[in-house]
Amino acid sequence: MGCFFSKRRKEAKGGAQGGAGQDPPAADEEKPPPQYSWDQRAKVDPKDYTFSGLKDETVGRLPGKVAGQQFVIQDCENCNIYIFDHSATITVDDCTSCRIFLGPVKGSVFFRDCKDCKCVVACQQFRTRDCRKLEVFLCCATQPIIESSTGMKFGCFQYYYPELALQFKDAGLSIFNNTWSNIHDFTPVSGENNWSLLPEDAVVQDYVPFPTSEELKVIRISTDTMKSIIPITRGGRQKSSEESCLAVFFAGDYTTANARKLIDEMTGKGFLLVQTKEVSMKAEDAQRVFQQSASDFIPLLEKGPVVALEFNGDGAVEGCRSIINDVFSGTKVFASENKASASQDVDSFYNFADMQMGM
Repeated sequence: MGCFFSKRRKEAKGGAQGGAGQDPPAADEEKPPPQYSWDQRAKVDPKDYTFSGLKDETVGRLPGKVAGQQFVIQDCENCNIYIFDHSATITVDDCTSCRIFLGPVKGSVFFRDCKDCKCVVACQQFRTRDCRKLEVFLCCATQPIIESSTGMKFGCFQYYYPELALQFKDAGLSIFNNTWSNIHDFTPVSGENNWSLLPEDAVVQDYVPFPTSEELKVIRISTDTMKSIIPITRGGRQKSSEESCLAVFFAGDYTTANARKLIDEMTGKGFLLVQTKEVSMKAEDAQRVFQQSASDFIPLLEKGPVVALEFNGDGAVEGCRSIINDVFSGTKVFASENKASASQDVDSFYNFADMQMGM
């Protein structure tokens, strides 16, 4: 950079470096300042990424309007707030009686000093502090944490609009990594429970209604469980049967579509989806999880992460293997061989996955 400016200064002196045919610049002529790439970036106005001090309003941001920036929501009362885009982090402070939708958040969502709010949230990390009576339909890649919070209720994220799948990718979130019911209470109280699960039949729209403003009504939303971007899992709810089955898809062009297809087929037959996980595996991991059949799958691990599904219900193993044979005959899929081994399959895989993801 120093040499560049030195050259310009030399050229400005009496045309000594500029050639005989050039006129020297006028004495009062100002040169434009040098332009750098960082000067040409769009300036970020914090007001565009903040909702503050609102009451009885419906506000939001459409897809593309947040585009991975941080967002702040604070001091709002009885508002409907919608962030239909992906963001870096979101803090929600001192809000009361609000309905809030937060699209995929690459980092953390932090609620502080909030009460009587109903929310739909997708994020990498979820935390609350000094909150009371929050009801949250959650997708969280890591273990959600509550601190000094009471009356908290959680359900599985279920939401759809056309741009949402790409927003999950932009935020670096997998639709199969959702620990919504695995809550860690930093400040438990002996003899009390600061959190619980929402009813299984809870309807998202009854908690966070669709937006009614003209600006936001253009978003084509569905809360139909069959359309949800995130597979609906039972999480920590009691299983209906002692029989579970583990199915694992390996990386390829249609991994997500195949996993979704198996979920639809199995749940359509009355089996329950307990949990899902997307994680990378090494050969030694496969040896522990897949045991005798590991050699069939180890070459596939180099292609990328695997997607695992746990189904529950009487006859789950037979039902799952039958569907895989009929629908995915040309695809390599691991499935528990029998009821006796299935429980160990599930425990081995998810214990590995939890350690891999630091949970």
